[in-house]
Amino acid sequence: MMLLDAIGQFGAGIGAGIAVIGAGMGIGRLAASAVESMARQPEASNDIRGAMILTAAFVEGVALFAEVVCLLIAVS
Repeated sequence: MMLLDAIGQFGAGIGAGIAVIGAGMGIGRLAASAVESMARQPEASNDIRGAMILTAAFVEGVALFAEVVCLLIAVS
């Protein structure tokens, strides 16, 4: 039974790590695309910036949710 608990905690740690890495990659790609878009159309910078911040918040929220789920799995 102890081995199953250890495997579950290991899996939860791996899952949390993958969630964080995915969120970091997603936000990095989002920011790169937004900066490139602002360079191509400076007059649309405010609209692009607002959409970028909103989307980054959603990505961060999903990553936080995934981490909480992994922590709950590790604790139980």
